[in-house]
This record gives sequence, C-alpha cells and structure tokens, in this order.
Amino acid sequence: MATDFGFTQVHELAEAYRRGDTSPVEVVDSLLDRVERLEPKLGALQAVYAEEARQAARAAEAAIRSGHRIGPFHGVPFALKDIVDVEGRITTGGSAALRDRISPATATIARRLIAAGGVLIGKTKTVEVAMGGWGTNQHMGTPWNPWDAGAKRTPGGSSSGSGVAVAAGLAACAVGTDTGGSVRLPAAWCGIVGLKVTEGRLPTDGILPLSHTLDTPGPMARSVIDAVQMFEVMDGRHPADTEADWRAGDGLFAMLTRGVAGLRLGSLTEAERAIADAETLRLYDASLETLAGLGAEIAPFESPVSYDGLKEGAGVLIASEGYHHQGWLYERNADLVDEDVRPRIMAGREIGAGAYIAACLRRKRDRADFLARMRPFDAVLTPTIPTAAVPVDGVDQTATPAHFTRAANYLGLCGLSLPNGLTSDGLPGALQIMARPHDEAMAIRVGAAFEAAIDPIGRPPMG
Repeated sequence: MATDFGFTQVHELAEAYRRGDTSPVEVVDSLLDRVERLEPKLGALQAVYAEEARQAARAAEAAIRSGHRIGPFHGVPFALKDIVDVEGRITTGGSAALRDRISPATATIARRLIAAGGVLIGKTKTVEVAMGGWGTNQHMGTPWNPWDAGAKRTPGGSSSGSGVAVAAGLAACAVGTDTGGSVRLPAAWCGIVGLKVTEGRLPTDGILPLSHTLDTPGPMARSVIDAVQMFEVMDGRHPADTEADWRAGDGLFAMLTRGVAGLRLGSLTEAERAIADAETLRLYDASLETLAGLGAEIAPFESPVSYDGLKEGAGVLIASEGYHHQGWLYERNADLVDEDVRPRIMAGREIGAGAYIAACLRRKRDRADFLARMRPFDAVLTPTIPTAAVPVDGVDQTATPAHFTRAANYLGLCGLSLPNGLTSDGLPGALQIMARPHDEAMAIRVGAAFEAAIDPIGRPPMG
C-alpha cells in the first residue's frame, strides 16, 4: 500500500528527500490521490494542476537524485490562493465575473516558490476579491472546514481554500494573503499556523489588490518551522543560505529554540476579554499559563485604542482602497458578484477623499501611540478569533470575525497564529502573537516555544 504523505510536514519532506527515503513523485502522487478522494466534499481548490505537478515532481526527483538539490523547498507540494497570478493561468480572485481572466505574468512570490523547486498543486478558493473573514463564497463555493465532518462551518477568510487544503492534507503548505486577518483567521479555524508579515516585507506584484496599504502575502503551514521554511523562500533568500541556517540553527531558525524565559508578553485586559466566548478564553488562559511556566512574564497590555477601534480604523482603509481597486466589478457585473461582498466594497464609494486622508493620518498617530505603549513588552498575545468556527448558515455577513487580527494590519505589525488546543466540541482555538514591525523573529520565537510545550491538536476528522 502506498504511503500517505498528506500530513508530512515541509521540513520532514526536505529531510526525507535529502536522505533518499522518498521522492517528490511519490509525495505528489499521494497528495493528488487525496485531492481526488477528499476534494469533492472539501471544495478547497479552485483549480488542480495535476499533470503539471507530476511533471514538476519528476523533474525535482531527477535533479535531487543527480545531486542538484536546490534547497529545503525542492520538491515540496504547495498551493496558491487564487488571487496570485501565474502567467497563462486563470486567476479568478474568487469572482464568477473573472472566470476567464488569464494572468499576464507570474507574481514574484509565486516565482520564488517555483524557483526554489516547489511543486504547484493548484489554486485555492478565496472569498470574492479577498473581502471577508468568514470564508464564504456564493458563486465559487465555500470550502468545508475539515474539523466538522457533519456540519459545514466557517473555514475562515479570505484565504479559505488555503486553510482547508493544508489542514486536510491536500498540500504541504499554501500561500495566503492578509489584509485584516485573511491568513490568520483561516489558520485559526482550520487548526494550522499562519504568519502575517510586516507590510512591505514581501512583494505584492501579481496579486489582485484589495488594500494596497494593508495587503500582505504570507505562509500557511502545519508548524512554525514549516512557516519559517516557506517564509524564507517567499522573502527571496537564496536556498543555500536557508539550508545553511537551518543546519546550523542560525538566523530565523535560531528563534525556534531560544525559548521565552525573560520575555515580557502582554495579555488582554478584562475589558478586551469580553468579546471572546468562554471556550476561547479557557484556551487563551491556558496558553498564558503555559508561557508563564516557560519563564515569560505575562502582564496586561492596555492598548491606547481599543481593538474595536483599531478594527474600525482598518475597515475604513480596506473599504476605501477596496472600492478603488475592485469597485468596477460591482458597478458592472450585478448578476455575477457575491451579494455578501457587494456592500463591503460599495461602502468605499461613500468615503470621500477627506475622510480617507483623515483615516491615514489617524493610523499614523494610532501606530505611534501603540508602539510607545508596547515599549516594555516583547510581544502582545490575544486569541486569534473570538469564537471557534461557527456554522456557515448562521454567519452574520454584516459583521467581521477579525476583531483581534485587524490590529496588526492597521498598526503595521507582524503576527503569528497557531493552534492552542481544542474546544469541548473538538474545534481548534488559536493564539495570536503580535510583534513589532520587522520583528517576525520575535513572533516566531514565542510561537515555537509555545508549540513545543503543548500537545498537538492532531488531525481533523476529514483529514
């Protein structure tokens, strides 16, 4: 019986290829078998590039066996959110109105992943034009969160398909994009790891824009080390340098074993805890206790602006810039657009230049105030989401689940989401670690220490 590689992690594949224990052809065949078996119900993929993936896997296998291994991402199967262009391929942006849109050029982040030897399995579903946190899509399909086989629950958005594909073992890792939480929300609800990088850290060319100010692509994977491996590639580092750092435990890889002893980490105030439900707070408090047990000092962090205020500040920028970039779709294609997304985009039409400029200036002040308040802290900890995944048919489309996540985008921070246990219903909870701009190393350091100290949540029932 063939080995099932659905839950083999990126760093494990790299080691297995290097040792010759398996090959990219075996791994890709295994994942494509899983796609054929599980995808009809999961609906995570917008497009599957089966034959091209097999060709790439054969090329990777031949190169590795002949001594021409590029680096630790060589032969790793990955997926791209369907707002990321690959030349000659259709990129729909989750919109039926763009079903026939041919990508004019390959996005830099996609080119880097492919140049590092990654094997592109296909494109993943997204909320239309990446405008929504629940993960739903009326025309192109809402992916099924694999943590509940009986009821369709929110997969998280807008990188819904990427979250489901990684969680269910259809891809070793995937690219998401994050404008207000769109990497971290699906990572949280699907029980995987998602890294929101500092704005401007990764190139956004070839990615359909929502908010040019806040858009950030990021890795989605099943462990912190895998997120680091993927981030290194997306960040443009030479594979040989990544390999050397990994083997020596240098660079970002050094953060995986530094621990948190002596760090001061900010927790929610009592007032800010009110938005989260009891199960989320139980898991969050247990997370704080774990980190305190590892030697971190946990102290309340009182943001100078409430998380609700930060969420609303981000919302003005997203709506205004979203209408600028994508409003034409909703003005011209009344029958083809998602009626849940339409009011979010069209709200931007009502935001005048004065209000937009005022929002940009307010953002500068809020960021300066927040970073000043953060000086005594190394990172700030929140739940990623206020509740576990909810039934899709009960979603309030006028609200957003991005209560805690939008703060990082609005303030220009980086942030990591990772699982912090299961609720009594067997659904994943998640911890968010927010660090200063360009301090991804700190978020990774805290996340890796926490991940190593807790029991893994295991595989979803549909995995």
